[in-house]
Amino acid sequence: MCGVHLLVSTSDKNKDSILTMMQACQHRGPDHSSWEKVATGVYVAANRLKTLDLREEANQPLLHEDTGAVLSWNGFLYNYQDLRNQLIEEGVTFKSTSDGEVLLEWLIRKGKAGVKFIQGMYAFAFVHQRRVLLGRDPLGMKSLYIARNEQILACSSECRCLLESGLFPKKINKAQFSPYFYLRHALPQHSFYAGIDELAPGELMEIDLDSQKSQSDEIPIHVPGPGPSLELASFEEVLTNAVLKHLHADVPVGMILSGGADSSLLYHLWYKETGLTLPSYTVGFEHTYGGKYEDSGFAKRLAGKFGGHNQEVSLSPEWFLEHWPEYIEGLDQPVGDSAGFLTWAVAKKAKASVKILISGVGADELFSGYNRHIAFKQYLNHPEFWQWAAPLLKRVPFLGRGKQKFLSSIQGRAQRTFMNFAALSPLPEALADSLDPLYPKGNGDFKNALEWDRKMYMVQDLLKIHDNACMAHGIEGRAPFLDWQVVAMGKGLSEYELLHSGSKFWIKSILKKNGLDSIARRKKLGFGLPLKEWLTGHSGFRDCILGGVKEFGEHHSEQVPPEWRALVKQPDKFIAEQFLLLFNVFLLSGWMKANRL
Repeated sequence: MCGVHLLVSTSDKNKDSILTMMQACQHRGPDHSSWEKVATGVYVAANRLKTLDLREEANQPLLHEDTGAVLSWNGFLYNYQDLRNQLIEEGVTFKSTSDGEVLLEWLIRKGKAGVKFIQGMYAFAFVHQRRVLLGRDPLGMKSLYIARNEQILACSSECRCLLESGLFPKKINKAQFSPYFYLRHALPQHSFYAGIDELAPGELMEIDLDSQKSQSDEIPIHVPGPGPSLELASFEEVLTNAVLKHLHADVPVGMILSGGADSSLLYHLWYKETGLTLPSYTVGFEHTYGGKYEDSGFAKRLAGKFGGHNQEVSLSPEWFLEHWPEYIEGLDQPVGDSAGFLTWAVAKKAKASVKILISGVGADELFSGYNRHIAFKQYLNHPEFWQWAAPLLKRVPFLGRGKQKFLSSIQGRAQRTFMNFAALSPLPEALADSLDPLYPKGNGDFKNALEWDRKMYMVQDLLKIHDNACMAHGIEGRAPFLDWQVVAMGKGLSEYELLHSGSKFWIKSILKKNGLDSIARRKKLGFGLPLKEWLTGHSGFRDCILGGVKEFGEHHSEQVPPEWRALVKQPDKFIAEQFLLLFNVFLLSGWMKANRL
């Protein structure tokens, strides 16, 4: 995992800016940083975290001596060994065993037409023959931000690097406040900074350095051959291969182990295939609050079953208050998800022992693991009934937060209904209208819903917080469920198969088959802080959160959606029902203050 930086300027006056960008991103690549001048006004820089081939030969930016091509990239190629073998057959001689050199040689010989054959998580800047190629993997696992004006084009792995260059003004993008209150993140291809955009997942942008013209193509998820159908035996085989690929490294690898179905299955398949244990890390709290937060017990038992040692990262309100300033200072983009802080805490602990952390992210979005998927199935079984009954039933008092959310989310169209299910609260009409063109089309209602979660929630929330939290401590995050073969199998499921199978049926079936019934039966729990419990039970935590919310209301009330202006004025009245939103506003308030916005 690395930091990627590109600067294209009409003059050579901005050389110091590429150095500043590189220095601002050293946490992403603490092992080596360097830069190259490609041509007049064209600079490429990189920060490297060494995971494959730890020698200097694999350092970045990678320069091809014969052609003058330069590559700066961030990520991990799942099929780099296959690509490497093909290139060797074509006469290429390699200096290293890194996947980065494979990517460089592949791009030189295959160009942008060959990018579709590269499987992995990546973002890259490649300069060759007066052309720049910028690419981001189709699943959106890695980010690449772009800022430009009439004289300058720059891109980087993080917004802060672009701003530290001194070439662009630091200004808040006010259009992202409304989406944040309902989705807890900025909209796709946007950032919270005005003038800084993000390359779309699967976007391949080519820029002609002479004409300054650019054009973009889409990178497909390309898996050669028809692929196996999703049966238990074939799914276990494909997932096992994905685990082996993702745990391949020249540095120590660990796992974020929740004790839930997804991470437990990954750990089990690794041990079953290799007989080796892994360092594993689980968040624990001082109280389980009625069994709601008992990940550490499940994870300890699973690791112990295989002779492994699971390390508990114990969090308390006091620990949170002590370390929150450090977390918020390192947050590149605000995402209102307390799972980001948990992942950051795990990475802080794990960095003493490992340089790669494996997680189970992606499984829920592929195999319908969220409560909203269960709710949407219920709606799809009788949509006309729910459209008629919801306005009546939601008037019934004391229904509870979950049932009220279900009823208030139902709209006349399945698409709008699921968009509401996936949001913190039902979307206002203007925001929903702006999101409609982004919603997947052409499949069944349920397949479209899963694709929406992969496109919006997974990319804009889960993958961003995972990358930011891990890279803050110089750790690479990997996700075997997002291996392209696994994704292809999941996306190949029919509407009927998805609607008529239980939540994460295939994952749980393999767990049961291998004697892990207790984990398969475990109720799905969210990964996050015990916000409601801490808000009601710890005065210091409550005062900190509510104080941040009030401060946001005092300074930015005009940016608060009308329905939430009472919340920022009297947040104490919203603890019971809107504790998630309170935390989100607190995080945004702290992020803006830390960045002097």
